[in-house]
Amino acid sequence: MRIVVVGAGVVGVTTAYALQKRGHQVTVVERHEGAGLETSKGNAGQRSYGVVYPWASAAMVKKALPWLLQKDGPLKMRMPPSLAAVRFMLATLRFAYAPGVYGLNRRAMLRLGIYSRACFAALEDDLTLAFDGDHGGLLQLASTPAAVADYQATAVVLKELGIAHRLLSPEQVRAVEPGMTGSGPLYGALHYETDGTGDCHLFSQTLATACRSRGVELLFGRRVERFVGDHQRLAAVDVFSDADGLQRIEADAFVVSAGCESPALLADIGLRLPTYPVKGYSLTAPLIDATKAPVSTVHDDNFKVVSTRLGDRLRATGFVELAGFDRRIPDARLATIKRSVASRFPGAADMASATPWAGFRPMTPDGPPVIGRGPRENLYLNTGHGTFGWTLSAGSAELIAQVIDGDAPAMTLDAFRPQRFSD
Repeated sequence: MRIVVVGAGVVGVTTAYALQKRGHQVTVVERHEGAGLETSKGNAGQRSYGVVYPWASAAMVKKALPWLLQKDGPLKMRMPPSLAAVRFMLATLRFAYAPGVYGLNRRAMLRLGIYSRACFAALEDDLTLAFDGDHGGLLQLASTPAAVADYQATAVVLKELGIAHRLLSPEQVRAVEPGMTGSGPLYGALHYETDGTGDCHLFSQTLATACRSRGVELLFGRRVERFVGDHQRLAAVDVFSDADGLQRIEADAFVVSAGCESPALLADIGLRLPTYPVKGYSLTAPLIDATKAPVSTVHDDNFKVVSTRLGDRLRATGFVELAGFDRRIPDARLATIKRSVASRFPGAADMASATPWAGFRPMTPDGPPVIGRGPRENLYLNTGHGTFGWTLSAGSAELIAQVIDGDAPAMTLDAFRPQRFSD
């Protein structure tokens, strides 16, 4: 089949790869001038297959208000909030307190994470890609005794699903991450032994190049204007570029993987996709002393900041902010991230010359991404991955390819059906 994929972030590019592997003729349309230039560009760098979870939980809601009031709190909201932000928060509350929903969604996301890890392994066996990738594990630090208790409960679920993990003492934490010599509080950690890292931006670009060499057409600098078709099927998509003007691309099927732009694209054909652009910040700094840097990925639960080793760089990421598409980067956010790094990995990186970044994660109010058929019989959705797009991209790409080819098990799709938003 001729298939158009809208979006060349990590989800769109992995989708193109999965479809090309199955013998389809694929065209990727992207409004930016290259792959991985939006949400994929400066994210945390972690492939946290065992740490995926829905944001909509009663426990998270209880923490939200205190976080909003704390100077260094990980949750921020622009005041007064927009109508879109209020709607998103109300929908999140609805799912957080719906009986049994959090547990079901969490297990569904973890199963997708397990599957994604296997898909990444197969992809990396198929292609030689340079993106500072590794699978050195992930540490969730416990800065309080309560955090240790929470991790003990989490370990029960991980054991049930067969996810490799260990509960570590402070001494064992420092053995796993010997560069962590800072004075931040530490009562232990939960170690996800097979989680990974990697520069999502580099991965997206190198995979896009590999896809092009295998016959995938990459159309950069093209903005989708409209889908063309009737209420049953789509026939084409109209795209616009400054160089070529309006261009019509016909295809047999269409996949929307446009991240935070997906709702606007789908609204024109009658689907209200209630994802919200949740803002996050990162700093990427060159290492000064590699022996003082993280070996892999470390979640500092004290500041809710993630520090990840990417080759000869350190990437530190934090904050969940509801501010629409505001791209400003306040110094206060960066200062908090720097304090976290200093409290765990002092002297590791040149944070004074770090490159700042802010991006938007396409978050659904209940948690799981939207993977499945859309409101036309040849329209498919692979979007709404929130903070876990890099982690879940390989698995969700293979899932949507299975859906298109008609060989996806129904149980696999149940947790991700877009119809869950129709009410």
